[in-house]
Amino acid sequence: MTFNLKRIHKAVNWNKEDDGFTQAFWEQNVKQFWLPEEISVSKDLKCWSMLSEKEKELYKKVLAGLTLLDTKQGNNGVPSMMNLTENLQRKAVLSFMGTMEEIHAKSYSSIFMTLLSNDQIDELFNWIENEPTLQRKADLILAQYENTNDNESLYLSMVTSVFLESFLFYSGFFYPLYLAGQGKMVASGEIISLILRDESLHGKYIGLLAQELFNSFDEYKKSELKNKAYSIFESLMENEINYTKTIYDGTGFTNEVINFLKYNANRALENLGFESYYEVSDINPIVLNGLSTETKSHDFFSTKGNGYQKGIYEELEDEDFIV
Repeated sequence: MTFNLKRIHKAVNWNKEDDGFTQAFWEQNVKQFWLPEEISVSKDLKCWSMLSEKEKELYKKVLAGLTLLDTKQGNNGVPSMMNLTENLQRKAVLSFMGTMEEIHAKSYSSIFMTLLSNDQIDELFNWIENEPTLQRKADLILAQYENTNDNESLYLSMVTSVFLESFLFYSGFFYPLYLAGQGKMVASGEIISLILRDESLHGKYIGLLAQELFNSFDEYKKSELKNKAYSIFESLMENEINYTKTIYDGTGFTNEVINFLKYNANRALENLGFESYYEVSDINPIVLNGLSTETKSHDFFSTKGNGYQKGIYEELEDEDFIV
C-alpha cells in the first residue's frame, strides 16, 4: 500500500465561525433533535378505529408518500450535496440533516406499526412501488441528485432539495394537519409537527447555501441556472398536482391541497431568493395554523409536543442570515 504524503487531511474546527450562519443552524438542529419512540402513537388507536375506511386509506397513503420522499432525501439528496461541499462545518450540518431525514422516514413506520397489521403494511409499501405519480416524483428528484458532479449541478441539486423540503412534502402534510387541528390523530400529528419544524430549518439552510452559490456565477450563468431551476419547479409541480388528484380524489380536499401546495411553493422560491410564483388566498385555516413551528402547549402525558426541547432557543428568522 502506498500513501500520498503530500495530501493534507483537515479536521473540522468548530472554534471559529466559517460563515455567519452555519454554527447557528448546527445548534438549532441539535436542540430540535427527537426520536419517534418518544411519542406514544398508541394513543391514536381509539381515534383510528373511529375513522371511516376512506379516511384511513387517505391517511395511510399520504404517510406512505412522505416515507418515500424522506428515504430519497436521506439516501440520495443530502449525500449528493455533501460530496461537493468542501466546508467541513457545512458538511456536518448537512450530515445531521440527512440523519433526521432517515428518522423522519422511520417515524412513519412507527405509525404504521402501531395502526396497521403486517399485511396492511406490506400492501401499502407495494402501493408505493406501483403508484405512477409517486414513482415519477422520485424519478424527477433523482434525475438531479444522481447527476451532481460540478458547481452548476450542485446548485440545481440544492434547488431540488429546497423544493422537496419546502413544498413537495406538503401534499402529504395537509391531511394529518387537518385531522390534528380537529383533535384527531393528535399523537401522529405531533410527529408531523416535529417533522415540519425540521423541514422548515432544512429548507432555510440549504436555501442559503444555494443563494450563496448562485451569486458566485456570472450574470449569463445565473440566467441559465434560474431558467433550469424554474423548469425543475414546473415539472415537479405538474406531477405533484397529478399526485394530489390521485390520492385526494373523492375526498373534497383536492383543490384545497393544490392551493396549499402553491402557498408552500412560494415559500420554497423565497428560500432560494426568487420571487413568488402564485397568487394564493383562502388557505384552509386549520391547516395553516398547523404550519406554525412555534412551541405548542400540550398535556405532557398525552403527547410529547414540539414544545419538548433539550435547551432554550429562539426561532430562526430570515433576517438572522444575510448572504
